Amino acid sequence: MHKFLEKIKKLETKPRVIKNFLNDEEVKLFKKLYEELPIEINNKRQKIVKKKWAIEFNKELQIKYIQKLKEIIGDYEMDNPETKNGSQSLGLFQESYMPVNLHVDTGFDFEKIIYKQTLLALSEVGETVIFKNRFYGCSTTFSIDPKELTAKGYNKRSSEHLNLYGKNDFDLEIHRNYLSHEDINNLKGLEVELIFKWNEGDLLIFDRSQLHCSSNNINQKKLGFTSSTKKI
Repeated sequence: MHKFLEKIKKLETKPRVIKNFLNDEEVKLFKKLYEELPIEINNKRQKIVKKKWAIEFNKELQIKYIQKLKEIIGDYEMDNPETKNGSQSLGLFQESYMPVNLHVDTGFDFEKIIYKQTLLALSEVGETVIFKNRFYGCSTTFSIDPKELTAKGYNKRSSEHLNLYGKNDFDLEIHRNYLSHEDINNLKGLEVELIFKWNEGDLLIFDRSQLHCSSNNINQKKLGFTSSTKKI
């Protein structure tokens, strides 16, 4: 459990979407940067390619991105895992063909005051589902699938969420339209707050404590960039 829980909760707000956070030219620059970055992870099981934006790459674009985000969320520090070469990172590019399952990105250092997470859409394909439900343990992928629970990865694997949010059945229509890749029993007690429909250049901002996942509506490759932040 995070040490500064009261401070974290005071900083929490409803998720929001910033339309046209990037203009068309800036979207092109981000895509160009993605092509230049080395691959960090190529997960063939999940059909995901991940690249971290190391601080050595495109400092001019870094400055612009950091300042534009500061104008919206106020003062912050980046709080992203280092690259495999030990460089600081501004966040993670993720190219995927399959939905990402239910998880939370709270990190592993309980001394930090975790703040906002951002998701920048760099394709027209994709939807992200943000739940009202919050979690203040470490970064965790939530599942009732025995194979997933024993899979190795960056996140902890757990089904403890089923003991936290009650036993109400999940909305059948939302499950059918957006979350059919998830076992509906894995969603018991969860309530959707926002469904972010990707448009190139739009930015989703939400609290790092919020459970979230991709929707099942993927019929081709999608590309996004996500950053995690903390308060000083």
